[in-house]
Amino acid sequence: MVAGYSSSAGAEAPLIISPSQLSQSLKREQQVTVLDTTWFMPNSPHKAHEEFQKRRIPGAQFLDLDELASSHELGLKHMMPSGAQFAEACEKFGIQPSTHVVLYDTHGVFSSPRALFMFRSLGHINSSILNGGLPSWNAKSFVIDTNPPSQPPHKSKYTLPKPDQNAVRSYEQMVANSASNPSTSIEAELVLDARSSGRFTGQDPEPRPGLSSGHIPNSFSLPFTSFLKTEEGVRGSTYTVFREPSEIRKELDNAVGAAQAERIIQGEATAITTCGSGMTAGVVWLGLKLLNAPKISLYDESWTGYAMRPTSKIEKA
Repeated sequence: MVAGYSSSAGAEAPLIISPSQLSQSLKREQQVTVLDTTWFMPNSPHKAHEEFQKRRIPGAQFLDLDELASSHELGLKHMMPSGAQFAEACEKFGIQPSTHVVLYDTHGVFSSPRALFMFRSLGHINSSILNGGLPSWNAKSFVIDTNPPSQPPHKSKYTLPKPDQNAVRSYEQMVANSASNPSTSIEAELVLDARSSGRFTGQDPEPRPGLSSGHIPNSFSLPFTSFLKTEEGVRGSTYTVFREPSEIRKELDNAVGAAQAERIIQGEATAITTCGSGMTAGVVWLGLKLLNAPKISLYDESWTGYAMRPTSKIEKA
């Protein structure tokens, strides 16, 4: 485990675990389910499920974040599923409420935090991400399974969860909040945008054709990459892992100022994470969780849902 990270009491698992910790858990035949939650941008040539078929952590199953999702009026992908959808998926994976679920992706850290946000927001606190994902597992010389995936496990029974009502922010809530300046209003929630600074300022285009770049009024730029560092993998490859909490705190200070960062950490202000489509907002959400910030929400639609609406106010520069 990275220094500074700790697990909570009771059934709550550590937010992140290392490859060696996962290996030990699997060797002890503890009740552990490993899920590959890899997701690629729409313009990527990679296909997550096809890559899972070729290489995976032994015993892992594939969780499609676009499939386990609620429908949306604008056709947005990977929106938070209902409790019933989540419970049905858990049963398919053989997950019980007591199961320790470990989530990973093939980037290192990219889409697995979004999956963890889903599990935690739907009450499954016995869940973690694998820091560094499959590349870190491979770099530490643990076995990679290249055989055809095994048969799915026997279905389990999973109690219908009660979603955390404060986990997700709606478009209407974001518009209302955008009218308040956090520097003058203590009621304002601090919106942290995980996209690149170029997309935030409007200088760079969005990867989704026809979608304007820019940002929500009174939001802050905090690229998700600032919470991560790069490690060397096998055969010259690289992958990402989380920075130490002290470094994450410095990045938060740089983005919003030390005073506002302290308000977030102390629970005096709510932070709302957002990104392009709700995926890498999970990285910033998890980084703040590692700092023990108590009030963190995620704008599920994120920039795609916001900028698609013609009535939205878009700021640039």
